[in-house]
Amino acid sequence: MLFFYVRHGDPIYDPDSLTPLGHRQAEAVAKRLALYGIDKVYSSTSTRAIQTSQPTCELLRLPEAEQLDFANENHAWDALSYKHYWLFEVSEMAELLNSREVRDLGFRWYEHPEFAEFGYGKEINRVYDAVDDFFAKLGYEHDRYTGKYKITKKNDQRIALFAHFGFGMEFMSCLLDIPYPQYSTHFDMCHTGMTVIEFPDNGGFSIPKVLTLSSDSHLYREGLPTKYNREFYF
Repeated sequence: MLFFYVRHGDPIYDPDSLTPLGHRQAEAVAKRLALYGIDKVYSSTSTRAIQTSQPTCELLRLPEAEQLDFANENHAWDALSYKHYWLFEVSEMAELLNSREVRDLGFRWYEHPEFAEFGYGKEINRVYDAVDDFFAKLGYEHDRYTGKYKITKKNDQRIALFAHFGFGMEFMSCLLDIPYPQYSTHFDMCHTGMTVIEFPDNGGFSIPKVLTLSSDSHLYREGLPTKYNREFYF
C-alpha cells in the first residue's frame, strides 16, 4: 500500500474554507496525484480539507472523499493548544518537549509534571487509538511495542487522506512510532504538502517507510508561490 497524507490548501479559518490560492493549490496537488493514481480518498470533516480533496476526486473520477471526524483539527486544537498556539510552537514548551526528562518518558511524555495538569494524554491516546483502528481496517494491525504492522489482508491500493497540520503531528507520530514531542518539534508541513508512505510486505509484517515528506513540487510545477504559512521560505 502507498499512503498519501496531504495537508489542506491555504485556508480561511473563519468561516472554514479555502482562499482562492488554496483552491489553486488543491488543483495542483490533484494533478500530481493523478499521475500516481489514487484508489480511495479520505478527508477530515473540516470544510477546508474537504474542499482540498474535491479536485482530486473529480480529476480521478472517484466518489467524494469519505469523511473522518477523528481527523478534524478542532479536536486537536482544543486539547493541544497553549496560549493560542500549538503546544510545540511555544518556545518554552518546545524546549521542555526536548528536555532529557521528557525524552526519557518516550510515548508517555504527557506524564511529566509540567504537562500532567493539561490532560494532553487523553487527546494523544484518542488519536493513536483512532489511527490504529483506521489502518487496521486497511489491513495493517499496529503493534506499538515493536513498531511493526501485522498485515492482515493484502492491500495494493493507493490511499489519500486530506487533513491538517496540527492533527498531522499526532497522526504521523502514531503511524511512524516517533514520540509526539520529537515529531512535532522536528518536522513540519506546508499547505498541500504531500507525504508519501510505503507499507512494504516484509513476510507478513510491515514497517512504514517515508518516501517523501511534505513535498510541494506540484506548486513549483504550476508556477504557484511556495510559501509556508504565507511566508516565503528558501
